[in-house]
Parts: sequence; structure tokens; C-alpha cells
Amino acid sequence: MSYAYNESLKAWKANEVPIGAVIEFEGAIIAKSYNQVESLNDPTAHAEILAITQATEIIGDWRLNGANLYVTKEPCPMCSGASIMARLSKVIYAVPDPKMGCLGGATAVQELPKLNHRLETQSGVMEAECKAVLQEYFQRKRSDS
Repeated sequence: MSYAYNESLKAWKANEVPIGAVIEFEGAIIAKSYNQVESLNDPTAHAEILAITQATEIIGDWRLNGANLYVTKEPCPMCSGASIMARLSKVIYAVPDPKMGCLGGATAVQELPKLNHRLETQSGVMEAECKAVLQEYFQRKRSDS
């Protein structure tokens, strides 16, 4: 999670919402990214989506069986769905999101009974550190307005 945390700091420096993600496969980090929605002018340029795309290119398959995603905030509906569709084994996130999180926060899409892929989840890893970055970022954004 510390690598995802470092990616979130890169997002902040790029004036993006500070969320970072890394994908680990067979004990090695094979992909890493941070939110780039503003810089790419693309609403799908979330850290998780960008990391999934990198990982599929490295593995050479869209199926990321055996890979784990580490992300600093609970994935949104789009990123939760992409994690399932990419066949990730596990998503580990730091900060729960009760408003938009879809792996246990607002809902738990991975628990839909008819899914053809089961995704494990774990939350709270480095939660305090990642939450502090998000809170500080948004406090500064509000005070700049």
C-alpha cells in the first residue's frame, strides 16, 4: 500500500484527486498509476483503470487472475466493475467510501449472486495515512475557492 500511497502524492502534485493504485502479480509490482482525470480530460482515467490497463499490457492478457490491486480509496462503481471484469484476485483499499465505494461502502458489487468471478476485498490498510492525504487535499481545494 505504501507504493499506492506514493502514487497518490504524484496525483496531488499534478492537481488531481490524490488516489494511487498499484497491481501486484507473483510478488512483484507490475503496474502503478494515479488519478489523471483532469490532465487527460477523461472521466475514466482513474488510478485503478490506468493500472489495470498497464497490467494487462504487461501480462499480455485481459485476465489478471492471481493479481492484486492496492488502492488508496475504495473503488467507485466503474473501478469496482473493472476489477471484477479484469478477474483480479483481490482488491486491498485504504479508505472506505460510504458515498461512492462499491466494494463495501455504498454497496458491495462483488457480492452480487450471479457474478461469474469472485473478488476478495480487504479494507483499512494504511487508512489513516491515505485518509489524511485526501482530507488535506480537499481542505486546501476548498480554501483556494
